[in-house]
Amino acid sequence: MCGIAGIINNSDNRVEELIHNMTDAIWYRGPDDSGYLIDENVALGHRRLSIIDLDNGHQPMFNADKSIAVVFNGEIYNHNELRSELEKNGYTFKTRCDTEVLVYLYEKYGKDFVNKLNGMFAFCIYDLRQGKLLLARDRMGQKPLFYYHNEKQLFFCSALRGLKENPDIPREYNYQSIHDYLSLQYIPSPHTVYQKIFKLPPAHLMEFDITEGTMKLECYWKVDYSPSVKKTKLTFSNAKMQLRELLTRSVKRRLMSDVPYGTFLSGGLDSSVITGIMMELCDHPVKAFTIGFNEAQYDERAYAEKVAQEFNRNSKLPLEYYVKVINPQDFEIVKKLVRHCGEPYSDASIVPTYFLSEFTSKHVTVALSGDGADELFAGYERYLLMRYSKYSDFMPLHLRKLFFGLPAKLIPNKGDRSFVGRLQRTLHSAASVTDKRYINIISRFNEILKSTLYGERFANFNFCPSSDVISSIYNSTSAAHNVEKIMETDLHSYLPGDILTKVDIASMACSLEVRSPFMDHEVVEFAASLPLKYKQRRISRKHVLKQAFADLIPPEILNRSKRGFGVPLHQWFRGPWREQLQEHLLEGSLVKDGFFRKEAMEKLLNDHFAAKNDHSYPLWSLLILELFMEQEASDLT
Repeated sequence: MCGIAGIINNSDNRVEELIHNMTDAIWYRGPDDSGYLIDENVALGHRRLSIIDLDNGHQPMFNADKSIAVVFNGEIYNHNELRSELEKNGYTFKTRCDTEVLVYLYEKYGKDFVNKLNGMFAFCIYDLRQGKLLLARDRMGQKPLFYYHNEKQLFFCSALRGLKENPDIPREYNYQSIHDYLSLQYIPSPHTVYQKIFKLPPAHLMEFDITEGTMKLECYWKVDYSPSVKKTKLTFSNAKMQLRELLTRSVKRRLMSDVPYGTFLSGGLDSSVITGIMMELCDHPVKAFTIGFNEAQYDERAYAEKVAQEFNRNSKLPLEYYVKVINPQDFEIVKKLVRHCGEPYSDASIVPTYFLSEFTSKHVTVALSGDGADELFAGYERYLLMRYSKYSDFMPLHLRKLFFGLPAKLIPNKGDRSFVGRLQRTLHSAASVTDKRYINIISRFNEILKSTLYGERFANFNFCPSSDVISSIYNSTSAAHNVEKIMETDLHSYLPGDILTKVDIASMACSLEVRSPFMDHEVVEFAASLPLKYKQRRISRKHVLKQAFADLIPPEILNRSKRGFGVPLHQWFRGPWREQLQEHLLEGSLVKDGFFRKEAMEKLLNDHFAAKNDHSYPLWSLLILELFMEQEASDLT
């Protein structure tokens, strides 16, 4: 894993200093090495976390005549097969690195070579002969890439904090992005918190002409759920067998490494499946890592230990099981993560993900995870909610609001993990307007609450409802069934914007590479081809995945309810973090600079402190936004 940066068509005589500053800002993504290419029009920078061919992977890397250069972040899991293909065509290699394969693939196939790649990646190829650059991101969006384009200039980097090293890049806020962030917990691609800085979307290429200073974006892959593709005719028995074969192959690909590797083990189905496959494939003991909490409601150690015991009972080689109980109430870690994010991001599970990554990085350099299975195999409760709440549509909307919406309003908000909280969410869903139902389920900050909090700074801005972001993706999906349309929507929004972003930021902050076998595009395409009835069976979720590994995973794990990787924000805000929360939200930049009204903020805080309602999610989002604003002010002074 690495970090990359680039400056194109900048005539400033400080280019060399600037490209060094950009890569120094992301040193943690690649602490083992750094390298640069600087010519008249282009400056490329690279930071390396050595994983494969430790002694020969220095970047930028060139082809034989040095007419093509590349800086690369990620892993190409099929690079050995691609190398063999190129060798048959007369190409010779100096290293065992996957990076070198990229330059020769581009030399032979041009930009279309990206379709041959199986991996997670963000890279820039510099074609010196044609005076062009090619930037690309992997299909699912596991590796980030940010850019700023102004007239003929282009700046790009693996992290926003690298771009911020350039004082000439404007940093005016995108108010619509802030508005959407409050509801979604992340800023949806291609936007960032800044008006002029963008994310290269997943599965996209950018071609940049150095002479003209022009760029062209192109989508090179999209998963297809459409009925025209025809859902697989495989029987359920054959489908689960093929899924097991595909996922085993995916895990095997992700075991290539010249450094120690292990696996995250939460005690949930997905991480247990990945760990179990590793146990079957490896000829040495597998290292597995779990963190625990003192709060029983958030602690999954008992389940993880059950999995570890079962694997050790049935395996020839032992599972080396590492456990650490953490106290994640360190407010300085929150500030650190805000800086690593570079823009507001408020999925609180990034905190335990960081602690798990930090603990794991003490023992290995690479870890496999179970991320992405819920989106592929209908694992979220909200997918069931969407499936069954449609039956309320037989009632007119005004009756639904009366029979479902009124009771929902009368129930105090006690948080998503409580029975009462889940009941309230179910009632709200049944009472919702059909095309707004999903955004109402996933939104952490509704439009009414936002409008009551907004201050003078937002007064003249004409916000679009945050539901428009989700609706625009939903309306372009290929699936026919409403649940599959939501799953497909999540693949293009929540998964890359929230889940994969969290994993990348938390792990890279600890210089740990995390690989996600469920994100193999062959697994994704196969999952999309399966009929929904193979994934949802009455109230059973991820049914085909459970059955595919029923002989490997203990029944207690197969049948347990999903529990998210959360933290007890409601307790922290009423206890150890109460004073800090009040100080930041009532005396900080958001109030002083007129973004939010102080009296409305006080009411929200007091309502939470008095336990009238659980406002953990809105308060956390506001706190993260405030910490971001404070860091921005500090950086600019």
